[in-house]
Amino acid sequence: MKLQFKHQKFGGGRMKLQFKHQKFQADASKSVVDVFAGQPYLTPTYMMDRGTGIYQPGINEDDDFTGWSNAKIVPELSDGQILEHIRKIQRDGQIEPSQSLEGKYNLTIEMETGVGKTYTYIKTMYELNKAYGWTKFIVVVPSIAIREGVYKSFQVTQDHFAEEYGKKIRFFIYNSSQLTEIDRFASDSSINVMIINSQAFNARGKDARRIYMKLDEFRSRRPIDIIAKTNPVLIIDEPQSVEGKQTKERLKEFHPLLTLRYSATLREYYNLIYRLDAMDAYNKKLVKKIAVKGITESGTTATDGFVYLEGLNLSKSARSNSEPTATIQFDCKRASGIKPMSATVTEGYNLFDHSGELPEYRDGFVVKRIDGRDDSIEFINGIKLYAGDVIGKVDENQLRRIQIRETILSHIERERELFNKGIKVLSLFFIDEVDHYRVYDKNGQPQNGIFADMFEQEYADVVGNLQREFGDDEYMQYLASIPVEKTHAGYFSIDKKGRMINSKVGRKKTTSDDIDAYDLIMKNKELLLDRDPKRSPVRFIFSHSALREGWDNPNVFQICTLKSSSSEIRKRQEVGRGMRLCVNQDGERMDAEVLGNDVQNVNVLTVIASESYESFAKGLQSEIAEDIADRPRAVTRDLFLNRVVTDDHGNEMVIDSDTASAIMYEMTVNRYVDRKGVLTDKYYEDKANGELKMAEEVKGFEATVVDIIDSTYDPKAMKPENARSNNVELQVDEEKLNSKEFKALWSRINAKSVYVVDFDTDELVRKSIAVLDSRLRVAKIYFKVESGSMVEIQSKEQLRSGAAFVRESSSTFGIKQAIVASKSVTYDLVGRIVESTGLTRKAVIQILTGINKATFDQFKYNPEEFILKASQLINDEKATAIIEHITYSVMDDRYGTDVFTEPTIKGKLGTNAMKAKKHLYDHIVYDSTNERDFATELDTNTDVAVYVKLPDGFYISTPVGHYNPDWAIAFYEGSVKHIYFVAETKGSMSSMQLRLIEESKIHCAREHFKAISSDNVVYDVVDSYKSLMEKVMK
Repeated sequence: MKLQFKHQKFGGGRMKLQFKHQKFQADASKSVVDVFAGQPYLTPTYMMDRGTGIYQPGINEDDDFTGWSNAKIVPELSDGQILEHIRKIQRDGQIEPSQSLEGKYNLTIEMETGVGKTYTYIKTMYELNKAYGWTKFIVVVPSIAIREGVYKSFQVTQDHFAEEYGKKIRFFIYNSSQLTEIDRFASDSSINVMIINSQAFNARGKDARRIYMKLDEFRSRRPIDIIAKTNPVLIIDEPQSVEGKQTKERLKEFHPLLTLRYSATLREYYNLIYRLDAMDAYNKKLVKKIAVKGITESGTTATDGFVYLEGLNLSKSARSNSEPTATIQFDCKRASGIKPMSATVTEGYNLFDHSGELPEYRDGFVVKRIDGRDDSIEFINGIKLYAGDVIGKVDENQLRRIQIRETILSHIERERELFNKGIKVLSLFFIDEVDHYRVYDKNGQPQNGIFADMFEQEYADVVGNLQREFGDDEYMQYLASIPVEKTHAGYFSIDKKGRMINSKVGRKKTTSDDIDAYDLIMKNKELLLDRDPKRSPVRFIFSHSALREGWDNPNVFQICTLKSSSSEIRKRQEVGRGMRLCVNQDGERMDAEVLGNDVQNVNVLTVIASESYESFAKGLQSEIAEDIADRPRAVTRDLFLNRVVTDDHGNEMVIDSDTASAIMYEMTVNRYVDRKGVLTDKYYEDKANGELKMAEEVKGFEATVVDIIDSTYDPKAMKPENARSNNVELQVDEEKLNSKEFKALWSRINAKSVYVVDFDTDELVRKSIAVLDSRLRVAKIYFKVESGSMVEIQSKEQLRSGAAFVRESSSTFGIKQAIVASKSVTYDLVGRIVESTGLTRKAVIQILTGINKATFDQFKYNPEEFILKASQLINDEKATAIIEHITYSVMDDRYGTDVFTEPTIKGKLGTNAMKAKKHLYDHIVYDSTNERDFATELDTNTDVAVYVKLPDGFYISTPVGHYNPDWAIAFYEGSVKHIYFVAETKGSMSSMQLRLIEESKIHCAREHFKAISSDNVVYDVVDSYKSLMEKVMK
């Protein structure tokens, strides 16, 4: 059997956003479905209230009035069982188990903004429909902005879901003057969704809550009664904004079957069953990384002279020993008056001379020192500025101008980096007053406002002074093809005459209800993502801060709020608009699947703040901490007690009191926690180096224990980056790139390869049967829980083997009912396993018919879990088979040196970057202390000719994903037996077992290098420089 792998690419034309399956979205919907495991698939009908009055009876009058409702939860599924399902789901997800059912089925799903919350609940609707036949859903949203956004999401995902589930959803926005939609909602048997904003049933005045009135035009029926009859599933989007006291009461009148709450910032957790909060989203690389560019007004009274330090320029030239320069702004006397100007300066630059001899620069404004270690410049008068500092007389407008300029600088830098990846870069300015952007003369003709003028002047200046770089001719052409006045645009509310106006904001609110403005933003979402300079030259957008909620464009990379300081807006809301991962020109999301480790180097959101980095970062962190309040704050013994952990083979173990103490003891002895139980730098260092030491008692279960530890809130993990601190950009040293040693090394390792897996299907079938018979254990859906305790545990060994988990004995009402309950759901068992394993139907049927009857009979106890666990075990066997039978052959295609010259690699001196002599680049950026020490040794060793830390663009394809080796090293001939070496640095060998996948990748890499080089390149895993030398020395 040969496995084939192919890539699909879609043709040009109008850009269409692509959607892909992401595990967390499937997990979130599965959590909801699993709560009701055992509920049969039913689609009950009833006769609708026809009302009174005249209507035209149709021919099939009865059909017109057949209502389809959601089947109620069957009585066999008691509250106790549902609560137990909820608690199992919570334990599996590292969530504090609920003490009780909080209301008749309130479930909460916590999801960070920007990961695709709407997509997730649409998927959940389909899954609930597939499992239980439910068809009626109501989505309640807090504002018109969100309502329009949700409606747009239903539209753009329509085809994607129809393809996957074979049916379309009927969705509409509730409108009290279009009541026929409500009859259709009740009488239509397909999945129906009504989107309603909470104001619709809380309104006062002439349109007051028509939903509760008997209306003549609705044949004297109340709309609410018709809706409530269907027992809809209520989905509340952002409940903290929807559920006032009054609304909560009103929602009960819908007679919901169950209520699902989706939010990023929860106040009340009713049965939280899935959590993907700010910290998870960031750690799983599902959102952009945040960087902050601060501006600090240091109130030195020593001078009136305005000076602003934009930043330092380190090692931009090929020769890294050139002097650093700094870019500063100061006032300059021109014929037209005094204007600020920007200049790139070196040590010895005199501001008095260059400002047209302005008196305020007379006293010692000569640059004395430019220091790259702390990003500062010092004048001979003792005044010292750090990047982003501004001193002297500064008015509001000057600060705004600095913010605009900094946004343009960040924009150009990011755009240049991403240009070859085909990603359009957008910047967003929020302003409070439209006339700052657009003014109208007495004839009603539009003119630039003050900010638009500043933008055009600064843009022209920045672009006019760009230094050309190696290989950016195409980018320069792109810039030249876009006129400055066409590259910015305003999105505001529009009055009757077509003029831009300020958006109206109600009392106590921060967002506007202007539908037209949102419509325009939504309509142009795809157009703005198009990079063609003719079709879509707009890259900078000015919008009213009250329209903030409507902006959710994935390619916003810079956000700048040019507001008067009085208005208070939460920082989380401000950055929330730019958190989504960006898409390229094919509408494909640039996530870990596409970019690997590079996700958060490409996806960085820079906030250009009007305050210092420290104060913005601190404010943002404390808001995040508030929003993820339910995470434990410290590592304690209780954190581990009674948690269920799993090893690689799916065996479970409950952490008892002794084990919890042992884990805690190891954590303390290894200095992983401080006295307060907060994780230390040493923990993160050892984790990065793969050297975590864990208690003997949890051997084999380390990975799950680390998950539990990482579930604590850690402010360090959530600290936004200082955009000014990545002050070193790696430059390729052309001399080394062209040296004979590097050329020889490169020509031996740059061939690409292709792999073939030629394994014997019969052997895989045999092994799968054996492993399923020995290891497949499925829990039954129905059981009584002995007050939540385990079966008596006799010994630790028994606990290790998972034997304490025999719960069958305590099953209450018979499995007979369980079988009957699932009769109406026909599972395509073979199809589902084929889908999960990629094997042929024939092979899957051979496996299922080959296993023991007792093993197969577990299927009917809990079909979902059977499919999941069986697929997992087969996949493990398949992975082993693939690795045993993989062969690589060399292709004609080779990697070019652009893998070194194209990416932008940045770091901060002294933190994760250091100068290097023998590295292919002038500096080296390292991920862990191990890497730093390794590089230091290479750099000082006389046997090493040249080495390079290989960039992410250089990888080997394997069946388990891309693999990117760490180092390529060339030694001088003579003293060593292997001149060319490719090394993978891992933590100390004996520590945590390298996971299966890592092992597989390393095995594949060995095969790849065997195939492409005739024994003169050695590839190996080393844990230190010493072990490297043992392998290469004669």
